[in-house]
This record gives sequence, structure tokens and C-alpha cells, in this order.
Amino acid sequence: MDRVPGLSVRLKLTLSYAGFLMVAGVLLFAVVWVVVLQFMPDMGVSPAGVLSRSVLLHSFARTAAGVLAFLLVFGLLGGWILAGRMLAPLTRITDATRMAATGSLSHRIRLSGPRDEFRELADAFDTMLARLEAHVAEQQRFAANASHELRTPLAITQSLLEVARKDPTGDTGELVDRLHAVNTRAINLTEALLLLSRADQRSFTREHVDLSLIAEGATETLLPLAERHGVTVETSGDMVPAIGSHALLLQLTTNLVHNAIVHNLPEQGDVWVTTSVHAKTAVLTVENTGETLTAQLASTLVEPFRRGTDRIRTDHAGVGLGLAIVKSITQAHDGTLTLTPRAAGGLRVTVHLPLAAEGVGVDVPM
Repeated sequence: MDRVPGLSVRLKLTLSYAGFLMVAGVLLFAVVWVVVLQFMPDMGVSPAGVLSRSVLLHSFARTAAGVLAFLLVFGLLGGWILAGRMLAPLTRITDATRMAATGSLSHRIRLSGPRDEFRELADAFDTMLARLEAHVAEQQRFAANASHELRTPLAITQSLLEVARKDPTGDTGELVDRLHAVNTRAINLTEALLLLSRADQRSFTREHVDLSLIAEGATETLLPLAERHGVTVETSGDMVPAIGSHALLLQLTTNLVHNAIVHNLPEQGDVWVTTSVHAKTAVLTVENTGETLTAQLASTLVEPFRRGTDRIRTDHAGVGLGLAIVKSITQAHDGTLTLTPRAAGGLRVTVHLPLAAEGVGVDVPM
């Protein structure tokens, strides 16, 4: 990128160093002039040839001018070298910034030396580059997975239509049912992607809500699904005033409870949904029985389209965005999400959300 015409920072620093040195020299000579020479008696010219005060002052002025000229050259040269050394870390940071602007996020500054302002700036920039690189990689994986997931129902639909076209006398009722199921899955996936995008953009209105009522509403909605799976769902907790979007928090809770139901024991499973206030935060906890999970597997379940290969697969496994949406909604509400395997099997999911201020009423949408 071409620099706008003008003095560079290095040249400005050089001129500043040289100018300061010249001012200091002039002040020093001025003090000598005033304090020493001005108080010398004017002896005139003696028979022995003793110099008068005017001759001494003239000689001092010529010497001072030579010294000041030397200081000027020395200040410019020394200032240029010192400014270059001082700005060398900034040059490295600038080069890394230009590389990042071209799309290369793998480069790191790794500035050595004492932890001064430039070192802190370089370390902060390296941290930002690492996060950007991880975010871009995550977005690329998400785009690839989303494309694959969206292509699958379309490919199935095309195959079914090709079979029907080649066999017009076939059973159209079965074809319609299968097309309906495939189309429903595609619609659910599209709606999940839109919801995920909405949560990422934080394009929602915050209001005061009761987290316990949201948990009860989500649980009641999923009771028929729990009965079909033979899972018992228990809800407990007092009123918990939180701040956020009622619709998104309801979706978050519904996803967690749905996930806890479908990824459970084959029969006689349990799900516990509790709300509480802890350390000035609103806490939602969803636990379920199930197969034993490792901590490494539990940490990857929030990734998009990650359903957990070691977990029980059912017809209600969803589109693979349930916990990813939960993570996105939690982050959009400035909260934290924690997934912990239970020692007895299953998973414990804890969501911490901002707590509403004391004395503020809770608005519950009708």
C-alpha cells in the first residue's frame, strides 16, 4: 500500500531527537555565555597582548557554532539509527498486518525481548490472528458440512423422482410419504441454519424473562416425545429472572431437553431440568442418563453437525445443529455453556446467563 506523501514517523522522530539535542546545546552555550563571559572584566589590549573580552566572545561564538553543527549532524545520524531500532517491532507488526489482509492468517510475529508496549501489542496481535484463523477454519468446516447436509435431501429427492419417472405405475403413496419426510428434514435444517445465523448476529431484543417458566414450557412441549422414548422428565427450581430473548432462550431450552431425551437409555431413562441463581447469574442445568461419555467427546458435541458417533442414534437425532444453536444463543446472551459427562453415564449441560437486576419485574410474553 502506497503511503500518503509526508514525513515518515522515523524521520519525525529523527528530527525530534536532533532538535532536542540542538536546543540543549544552545541552552548550555547560553548559560556559559551569560554566567562566565559576560562577567569577565573588559581588560582591553595590554602591552603584553592580552585579548580583550570582545575577542574572547568572538572566538567562543565560532567554537560554539562548530560544536552545534557537529551536534546537528550527530543528532540526525544518531536519531535516525535510534528511531529505526525503536520502530523495528512496529515494522514487523505492519508486515504481519499486511499479510493478514491478503488472507494469510498463519503468520505470527513472535516478538522477542522485554515485555514492553511493542511486545504486548505484538502478543495481542498474535492472539487475534490465532482466533481469526480458528474462526475462519470453523466457518469453512461449517459451510462444507452445511452444503453436504443440504445436498443430501436434494439428492434423495432427485433419486425418488427419477425412479417414479421410470416407473409411472409405481406406488405414488409411498413416494409422496418419502418425499414429505425428506422435504421436512430439509425445511428443519434450513430453519436451524437461519436460527443459528440470527443468534450469531445478535439481532434480537433483550427483555426480562423467567427462566423457570421457559424451562417448564419447553418440558411440557416435549413430554409426548419423552413418553414415546420411555424417559421421565423432572423440572424443578424457583423463579429465575434473566435478561435475553424469550424466543431464543425457549429454543435453547427446547434443544437441550430434546437432546437429553433422544440421547438417553433405550428404556427407563431420566432427564432433570433445574433452574437456579448462583453467583449473580441465572443457571439452567439439564442432565440425562445414558451411555458413558468421555470428556473429549463431550467437548466436541457443540460443533455443528456433530451428533456423537458413540451416542445412541434414533430417528429423532435431528439435523446436527441442536447443541451448536445452544452454544450460539448462549454466546449471544453473553453467557457460558459447560458440558460435563456424568460419572453414572449421560451428560450434564449447564448454561449461565446474565441475571436481571433486583427489583425489576419479569415480562413474560403471552
